[in-house]
Amino acid sequence: MPHDAVRRHSLAGLGCRFPAAALLVLAGVASAQVIPFADRPWDEPNLPRNLTEAERAYLELHPLVVPEAADAPTGDVYCPGEYEPMDGICFAWEQFTTQLTQLIRWVTTDGNARAYVYVDTPGEQSSVSSTLASAGANMANVVFRVRTTDTVWIRDYGPRYIYEGPPGAQVRAIVDHTYNRPRPNDNQVPDDFAAFKNHASYDIPLIHGGGNYHLSSLGDAFATRLIRNENPSLTQAQIVQYWRDYQNLETTLTNPFPTSIDSTQHIDMWMQVYGDRQAVISDWPLASGSTQDQICDATAALMAGNGWTITRLPAVSSGGVHYTFTNVLLCNDLLVVPSYTNATAAAYNAQALSIWQGLVPGKTVRQLNGQQIAQSAGVFHCIAMHVPVAPGGSTPTAFLRTLREGGQVQQGQSVTIQWSSDDDNGTVGADILLSTDAGQSFVPIATNTPDDGSYVWDVPPGQPSTGAARLRVVVRDAQQTPGSDESVVNFTIGTPCAADLTTGAVAGQPGYGTPNGVLDNNDFFYFLAQYAAGNAGVADLTTGAVAGQPGYGVPNGIINNEDFFYYLTIFAAGC
Repeated sequence: MPHDAVRRHSLAGLGCRFPAAALLVLAGVASAQVIPFADRPWDEPNLPRNLTEAERAYLELHPLVVPEAADAPTGDVYCPGEYEPMDGICFAWEQFTTQLTQLIRWVTTDGNARAYVYVDTPGEQSSVSSTLASAGANMANVVFRVRTTDTVWIRDYGPRYIYEGPPGAQVRAIVDHTYNRPRPNDNQVPDDFAAFKNHASYDIPLIHGGGNYHLSSLGDAFATRLIRNENPSLTQAQIVQYWRDYQNLETTLTNPFPTSIDSTQHIDMWMQVYGDRQAVISDWPLASGSTQDQICDATAALMAGNGWTITRLPAVSSGGVHYTFTNVLLCNDLLVVPSYTNATAAAYNAQALSIWQGLVPGKTVRQLNGQQIAQSAGVFHCIAMHVPVAPGGSTPTAFLRTLREGGQVQQGQSVTIQWSSDDDNGTVGADILLSTDAGQSFVPIATNTPDDGSYVWDVPPGQPSTGAARLRVVVRDAQQTPGSDESVVNFTIGTPCAADLTTGAVAGQPGYGTPNGVLDNNDFFYFLAQYAAGNAGVADLTTGAVAGQPGYGVPNGIINNEDFFYYLTIFAAGC
């Protein structure tokens, strides 16, 4: 769920990604260089994965701008690898529709996952739906999202997922970078998907293309130093720290390929992580000793030295096209490997397929013609973005963000309670509850409020003060299956009475030793018991100083008569 510390985008937010002047016609550039689409390069049809001439001209006058650094995720963060269980794959229906049709068919059948398909209009949705149904896709697993996109390259601009929160309270969330292309509709997709799925979205202040990142679920990740060129105001250490802060990953940066070999300089064009510290890396049988071969060899050696199992796959460059067999689509028990019709590359189709089949026994390995996509500087990994499964499966999960680890509120104060929730099919409502006895019992604050991640609690003026308050949020799905999370330590309401120590419960029962906002004999006898037992956490109350002197009311690690008489004083004073 979104909350104040989670940066959210909207169409109005284009100004922070693209300056307002970026939406003006570049009359000077267009007239001087006569570059088609120079004023609105994202309108050029069939945009490749790399920058076009028009986009380069546009960026010279209007460089990309990242939002200011916002708060990183607040809970524990786990970033799943692509080989982890997946809920679905995001696609954008723009180009290469023959290949998209096959990929969606296989993802929804062999992969047993959803295909989240972005289409530009309701009319396009109807047409695409007919195409996919005719091709044999499992339409129960096809989820359409009607929203304009600029390109098919959703790997580079789509939602990058993490799990946020401790075990049992994990929820999915998105880490959103600024797309390294002037393609504003694409750049807004993560925000749209976050709103669609009711997930939090965090702005990481990096210009980036998502295909320049591979990771293991064990916490190590890789990118090329293209990221440094895209963010010249940041040091390499700062870039790595951002990924550490937002995704809990330790990132190794490698040299990028020469642009004459790969115009994107993305690492997914020559590496794929397919298991915990298991990866394939390209080899260059026809260009041994070349710059790209040296980069691959050095990276393979580095990773092997760090305990990785590395397998090499052939790659070639022919006719100005980079042909790679590492750029695959992995989804649960499905793996789709490219094949090519170019004679030089086609000579390695069978070898690459055989290697992959040996690496992933038990998975369905498909091979699909990627020739046309490769000619636009990508293959299957580049046109797909992974969405991991809901952490609780069919059982909802919740992550309480407000007053989770202490704090203080006052009577009469309006407090915004914030949380996130997750479920395989979404949630429908939430309850907010309050405990004033350290979680022993709860009473409702709100019942069946919309599960929008935020509720304003007007603390009643007559709410008793306590230092043992806790919150609990309970969310439910359409089947009324609940999931919950609560404060892990007490927070304070008002100014608690120092002499209020317990309820009327006897030792060993719930409530014993928990303040309840009522001062009576139970508190006095509880103090006596703790004093006699030498429990310094309760009975050590003061030094030997008298009232008004320094040290009065300050514990000193010693239990003696001064503590007893101090308690008598505050008990007699009442609350």
